[in-house]
Amino acid sequence: MKVVYHHRYEEVYAGDPAAAPGRMEDIIREVKPHFDIIEPEPANIEDTRMVHTEDHIAYVRRRELAYDIALLAAGGAITAAGLAMAGEPSFGLIRPPGHHASPDRSWGFCYFNNVAIAIEKLRRAGKISKAVILDIDLHFGDGTDNFFRGVPDVVYFHPDDLDRMRFVDDIARFLSGAAADVIAVSAGFDRHEHDWGEMLTTDDYKEIGGMVRDFADRACDGRRFGVLEGGYNHAVLGQNVRAFLDGMK
Repeated sequence: MKVVYHHRYEEVYAGDPAAAPGRMEDIIREVKPHFDIIEPEPANIEDTRMVHTEDHIAYVRRRELAYDIALLAAGGAITAAGLAMAGEPSFGLIRPPGHHASPDRSWGFCYFNNVAIAIEKLRRAGKISKAVILDIDLHFGDGTDNFFRGVPDVVYFHPDDLDRMRFVDDIARFLSGAAADVIAVSAGFDRHEHDWGEMLTTDDYKEIGGMVRDFADRACDGRRFGVLEGGYNHAVLGQNVRAFLDGMK
């Protein structure tokens, strides 16, 4: 398992919870002793054009503090996807998050849609025919859904049950009937019992990671990667990310 990370993700580029000081430091402190760290390059403008309109790219560019970090986050997702295709499970420990970034707009602390860019780059390069995107964030990834809606070869799934056990069961049920060349996870940790969602336990994240691993081993030659989305309680965030990675590796 490789963790894709760059020290620039620690920069505070906005005043929102995803950009809060100390957030990334708390996670990397927890996972660095246990996983190999890979440093990504930024995405290029052509990568962002695969998903976003020129007007939206210009909008992000005007957010001067966020623009370079947003390109680096998209590059981190691309790097994670590339590692997965090479047979190395990986996780993009990146920010800003991305699943609320639609082709022509964004909200919810997002700028570019990292997971959509990574999957679309694989598709356009002919490296995959089918992909599954599992989104376990508290919030529905409208940006990812908006881009891939109507694309039959990319299945986006966001379980939304408010019961903890049914939520986990919904993931198991979905994965049991899915097929793909790669699985990507928009991994938000804000459903945790000590975060905004007040629902999942740390062990649940390890179980979900194990489901992703088992699906990948069964359905797509082990090709799997995740990227960080939400998660805002710094006291538990690093533990939850590590639990998910321990299950997914």
